[in-house]
Amino acid sequence: MKRTHFAAAVVAALALAAGSFYAGKHTRTLEQAHMSTAQAPAPQGERKVLYWHDPMVPGPRFDKPGKSPFMDMQLVPVYADEQNDTGVKVSPGVQQNLGIRTATVTRTQVASSFEAVGTVQFDERLTESVQTRVNGYVERLLVRAPMEYVRRGQPLATLYAPDWLGPQNEYLALKRAGVPQDLLAAARDRIRAMSIPDALLRQSEQVGTAQARFTVVAPVGGVVAELGVRDGVAVNPGMTLFRIAGLERVWAVAEVPEAQAVRLQRGQKVKAALQADASQSFDGELKEILPQVSANTRTVQARFEVANQAGRLTPGMLLRLQVAGPVSARLVVPSEAVIRTGTRAVAILRKDNGTFEPRDISLGADLGEQLEVTQGLKEGDQVVASGQFLVDSEARLKSVLGGMAAAAQASPAGSAPATQPYAPAPAGTYRAQGKVESIDADGITISHGPVPELKWPAMTMGFSKPDPKAFPGLKAGDDVRFEFRKGGPMGYELVTVQPTGAGK
Repeated sequence: MKRTHFAAAVVAALALAAGSFYAGKHTRTLEQAHMSTAQAPAPQGERKVLYWHDPMVPGPRFDKPGKSPFMDMQLVPVYADEQNDTGVKVSPGVQQNLGIRTATVTRTQVASSFEAVGTVQFDERLTESVQTRVNGYVERLLVRAPMEYVRRGQPLATLYAPDWLGPQNEYLALKRAGVPQDLLAAARDRIRAMSIPDALLRQSEQVGTAQARFTVVAPVGGVVAELGVRDGVAVNPGMTLFRIAGLERVWAVAEVPEAQAVRLQRGQKVKAALQADASQSFDGELKEILPQVSANTRTVQARFEVANQAGRLTPGMLLRLQVAGPVSARLVVPSEAVIRTGTRAVAILRKDNGTFEPRDISLGADLGEQLEVTQGLKEGDQVVASGQFLVDSEARLKSVLGGMAAAAQASPAGSAPATQPYAPAPAGTYRAQGKVESIDADGITISHGPVPELKWPAMTMGFSKPDPKAFPGLKAGDDVRFEFRKGGPMGYELVTVQPTGAGK
């Protein structure tokens, strides 16, 4: 009986061993076939998968699909054509739903114009002074108030000059005596030297008696800017009776900021409009840049000459001046396509492969609905003109995750013995407790509790070893307390591991 039971046990053991052998062989065959399939080149026309990874923990790479050991999600494939792609892909349907619209970077002819406000003043080059060169007095004043409009040749005042009677009587007597012409010419020269008008001398010759009363007329049309006499006032040589300012042209004097004054050039054309009524416009030209900078306002005075044939402009009015600068070719984008953060300007570039990428740019002049781009883009580039904030947020997230993965892979792996004392964790390291699930040459998978410093819940995840030979006495099922830090190919690297008791 005992022999029968013994024989049955031997047969069962042999059967179990054979089954295990064939099962293991079949499993290895499937794994090898799967590895061969994963490593085999993709058929022509299909995208080649390089590896799988968890987007939330992008450091570790896996050679086959499956469930992430870190999060409750499936691993995501990374294709060969995405390995060096830093852009964000947005499907056409999502683009339509988000209202993403693109615009083309263009090069256009732009005039560097700017606006300024000017005050109307008299053009001093059109101002004429009316003076007398003889002693006398004002017999009658015809223009009695300043700022009156006068026309060219209009009588202004009647003067009486007794000193002019003697030279005229002498000339008339010589002429009646029939003296030679050279004596008459000398007498006429004396009359001219005393500033007796030719019209007054002709009048004396016509009536045969000397004339001492004469009328002063306006030499130009304009307004009486200065009135220096009244009725009965005595006058003397060199005294200014009237100052008449012409109004065919006026000055518009504008305060231009020092930063914009460097763009001013004499001869620049200007379009002026009344501040009170923009429908009334005038043509002008920059004549002078006054060589003086205000220390308080850091502005330069620019003097513009504005046509005023109709006389609608008077001193004191305000004009809004549109100064046209030289025309040049500039690279421009719509203003709505630029994201300004205060310290930088960003545009979302649409690449040839359909992805979107944030691009830092340098801006030039503000042209209203367009902005000049001096660096970061080229002519013909496509930039997002609407919905760029959504694309930029996605791009920033991808950039941060990619940077974490790069930092994790670049961190050097060190060795640490498993028997280090469990001292307080130094800066940059974290502490947790858990159970070893599996061990391989590159890392250890541990089911651990929450890590408050990283706001991690309890989970199962893999940690890199600082060295393939680290922690030699550790085995699956051990309860451990451990310290880890950022680094290693799996994102986080073990520093110390200490068993706390037997496992299963």
